[in-house]
Amino acid sequence: MRTIELTKRQQTILDIVKRHGPITGERIAEMLSLTRATLRPDLSILTMAGYLDARPRVGYFYSGKKNADLFGDALRKLKVKDYKSVPTVIEETESVYNAIVTMFMEDVGTLIVVRDRQPVGVISRKDLLKVAIGGGDIHDVPVNVAMTRWAHVVTAHPEESLYEAALRMVQNEVDSLPVVREKEREPGQAEAADPELELIGRVSKTTIARAFVELGAYHEV
Repeated sequence: MRTIELTKRQQTILDIVKRHGPITGERIAEMLSLTRATLRPDLSILTMAGYLDARPRVGYFYSGKKNADLFGDALRKLKVKDYKSVPTVIEETESVYNAIVTMFMEDVGTLIVVRDRQPVGVISRKDLLKVAIGGGDIHDVPVNVAMTRWAHVVTAHPEESLYEAALRMVQNEVDSLPVVREKEREPGQAEAADPELELIGRVSKTTIARAFVELGAYHEV
């Protein structure tokens, strides 16, 4: 990865933070006899590049890391459970036509197919397009004919990191993952060989993009 070339003033800022950190941006500006507005772009560059870290009401401190290390560390700390969205579901007996309407109205690329609230598959835009191109009557064909069966569906767990979920989406070339967990057993209930799953959300490429934007945001201190 290419290392950015620092200006003389940026290097001076780094030296100040190394010696006096944590230190506020206002104090750094005073030491350099500059206005806070003049200093802001330099602090932004140094923070985004990973040379400095910033904490609200604390100040800037020298991180000793480059941006790739910081970004990777931060991404692995983000949990699926904190970023998942509400899943959009459809009953397996509904028609492909209704699936298309639901997908359009909810502005999603994949629907999770359920039977008695239990996930049994997913259906994507590509699946629906195959039915339409194949000449089937989209008003008569049920989604369970066109869906991907649950045994072949890739999922995410609420406690895993967004990085793991994103990697799984890339490896499997899918746009989203259902977020599921095992249902808690009732007191005295025997452990099932194939435990029921509880659908609690979904993560998508949009979820990952929003997390990236959040990580890249620059916060003044």
